[in-house]
Amino acid sequence: MRKRSGLFLASGAAMLAASVSCADAQVIATDQEMVMPPWNAQQVFEPMPLPQLADPDTREDVAPEDTPVKTRAYPEYQARGIRAGSWMFNPSLTAGTFYDSNVFSSNFNRRSDVAGQLGAGLNAQSLWERHGISIRALTNSTWYRQNPGLDETDASLKGSGRFDIDSHTALLGAFQAAYLHEGVGSLSSPAGAVQPTPYSLFGADLTLRREFGRLSGSFGGRVDSYDFGSTVAQNGATIDQGARSGQVYAAHGRVEYAISGKSAVFTAGEFNVRDLRGSPGQPLSSDGYRVYSGFALELTRLIRGEIAGGYMAQRFDSPSIGTIQGPTYRARLTWSPTRQIDVHFNAEQLVTEASDTSSTGILANALQLGFDYEFRRNVVLSTIGTYEKDSFKGQDRQDNVYALDAKLKYMLNNVTSLSFQYRYLRRDSNIPEFSYDKHQVGINAAARF
Repeated sequence: MRKRSGLFLASGAAMLAASVSCADAQVIATDQEMVMPPWNAQQVFEPMPLPQLADPDTREDVAPEDTPVKTRAYPEYQARGIRAGSWMFNPSLTAGTFYDSNVFSSNFNRRSDVAGQLGAGLNAQSLWERHGISIRALTNSTWYRQNPGLDETDASLKGSGRFDIDSHTALLGAFQAAYLHEGVGSLSSPAGAVQPTPYSLFGADLTLRREFGRLSGSFGGRVDSYDFGSTVAQNGATIDQGARSGQVYAAHGRVEYAISGKSAVFTAGEFNVRDLRGSPGQPLSSDGYRVYSGFALELTRLIRGEIAGGYMAQRFDSPSIGTIQGPTYRARLTWSPTRQIDVHFNAEQLVTEASDTSSTGILANALQLGFDYEFRRNVVLSTIGTYEKDSFKGQDRQDNVYALDAKLKYMLNNVTSLSFQYRYLRRDSNIPEFSYDKHQVGINAAARF
């Protein structure tokens, strides 16, 4: 069975990943570390580990070759870490460069450039027998050779914790404090911007999880607070994004019944209130909910994941948008025909929001298909293709997004690695101003200690 860190999954925390330097235009990101703010990572809906119903003394250890290819860790390539008492620390450094064929993600102002990146991180993990705390600090700087207005530095501090009340009950918590940027041309970046939009984020989640034999449940709440700054238009004018600042509150829960150690049925839901500053003539706030029911399965090591369907509704204060509602779906499946290949299929529908000159609700439908292939124990190729259809409410706009991502990672030893990356992104809109395509090619070197 796949081993995963269940802390964030069970808590349902929407702790947002640090922004990447490139402009990720689609709502459904192609990687877990590429999630655009502010409401697209409701992890209460992410697959959870199936329960271990067998006697602990009779369970077999999971061999590295039976874990997911992309996160597979062999002893000779694992970072050693620095132990200090009951804590383990893992510092890291990254450096790289990439070429972008369309740095402004524009149909009319196409410019190419080369950029450099430098990042550092520190993970801290408690080693206690009971309870647990994990903290991660990250910083990443990007600077462009010919377009210094695109330079940015992101920093974030994330933490999660588990307090074991008893053998069947745990209190789960998570937080994030970050200073990040929205890439130029991304879905929620203001129209006409030629510089990234800075914003600060503080989020916290608290969840109670309880197991009753085959039945388990988790219930909790979350708050995310955003403070957006200003960016610059092509004519030099300032674009104030302060109206998008505010808080997002959410209550979430999940109930699951294990039919066996290989299958389960579940119901998960969330209610949210997006209390954004807006302006007298441009309300940005909304409230809504999503509810899913479905089943989780694991057919030996061949197929595993979740399939669910449900209903969603989001009521916007803006009369030009009104309420977006209707049936919805979600699927996360992995097929492993061999121990060297994982094939992934993802599908999802959700409601999000963009803001340029007016409040805009978006109904997004996305499909993803990709695979991870282990050439050797230290060489992994990952690719994923994405199709997304964005239907804008309050505007006569329809977009189709196509993306292809490929990454080849080569572990030289347990400290250093090299990564080669390629991305193609194309957005076709019925409004020519928002259509564009771009290629990105890059290389990164990383050191983990």
